[in-house]
Parts: sequence; C-alpha cells; structure tokens
Amino acid sequence: MLKQDFFQRDVLTVARELVGMELVWHGCSGIIVETEAYAEVGDAASHTASRPSAREFMRVMEPGTAYVYFNYGMYWLFNLLVKGGPQNGLILIRALEPREGQAEMRQRRGREHPGELCSGPGKLTLALGIRGSDHGTPMTGAGRPGGVGLRVPAVPLAPGQVVAEDIRVGIRKAVDFKWRFVAVGHAHVSVPLGKVKVPGATSRKRAGRK
Repeated sequence: MLKQDFFQRDVLTVARELVGMELVWHGCSGIIVETEAYAEVGDAASHTASRPSAREFMRVMEPGTAYVYFNYGMYWLFNLLVKGGPQNGLILIRALEPREGQAEMRQRRGREHPGELCSGPGKLTLALGIRGSDHGTPMTGAGRPGGVGLRVPAVPLAPGQVVAEDIRVGIRKAVDFKWRFVAVGHAHVSVPLGKVKVPGATSRKRAGRK
C-alpha cells in the first residue's frame, strides 16, 4: 500500500502520479485513470476557497485522508488530502478501470459493461459503495482500516501509457487551470483529453500555472 509520504508532496505531482495506482475499497478495486487537483491556496474552484469546513479538514487531518462530499444533491465524490509539500490540496478521483469485485459493481450500478461502471466520479463511488459516512477515512498509516487503501497494481496499465494534463470538468471558476490528469486514450476516462466543455465562467490564470 502507498505510505503517507506519497501524499506529503505537491498536489499536482501527486495528482499525476496517482494515475496508474489501484484504489482498493472493501473487496472492490480499480486502477485510477483520471484525477483532478484542487489547491488549498489560490484556486477559486477549491472547497477551501468557500467552505470553512474544508479549511478545517485540511488543518487537522493527516495526508492521505479521504474527503468525501455530496455533489449537487446527487452523488458522493471521493477525494484524497495532500498536505506537507510545496502546495497542499485535495485530489478528486474521477475515473477507474475496474479490477476486483466487478460483480458487486455491476449490481450497485445496474450496468453490465465495464466501461459504464467507474467512468466518472459519481459512478465510481456508487460502484465501490463509498458513502458520506466514509468521509475522514485514513487511506494510509496506522489508522487505515483493513480492506481499503491505494497500491501499485499487480497488473499495471498498458506499458507506455501516457498521462496528460487538461482543464478540469464542470467548474465555473479557474477554468483554465490544467489540473486534470488523464490516461490518454483510455476507455474508462470520464471525458477524453481535449473534450471538456467550458461553461460561461470566470477564468483566471495563476502565475506560473495554466
């Protein structure tokens, strides 16, 4: 399993390097093929810019802790806390390639095709059975519950798989930050590289970042 120090680095570095890792959750698992980074400071789209509870979570929780929230009254979304490096933040897990427990995933999702199980952040939490009560779960360290965590997969993504950066999905602030990391051409990503539709929004560039 990944150790806590994996999450004690820059949030953009961790978001990129999580692509290809395996998320394990109580008998189910999937290879991460898409992530989005949200910085604690200087990112208007981050929860830390608008939610005191998110800022408190960042302050008191350990690196690698699960940050789970309800999105638009529809889906739970699963994030990981990055803390202790040059830039703290949260990383949204956007899509997985299903591996273990696909029978349970199909039952929860009501879908049969593997490409429909975890190809989006709301889909993957439903498929894995992640709920609001899982908010604050340690995914590393001594407090990590049995049956959950992140690991280097026994069977990795295809050799030579390219990870590219792109703009984030479904946000209306800081829309030009290229802080989404995608396994290029992978069948299970939520939105293919270069295909994000940018809503009418406030766009602001951050010095030194795009």
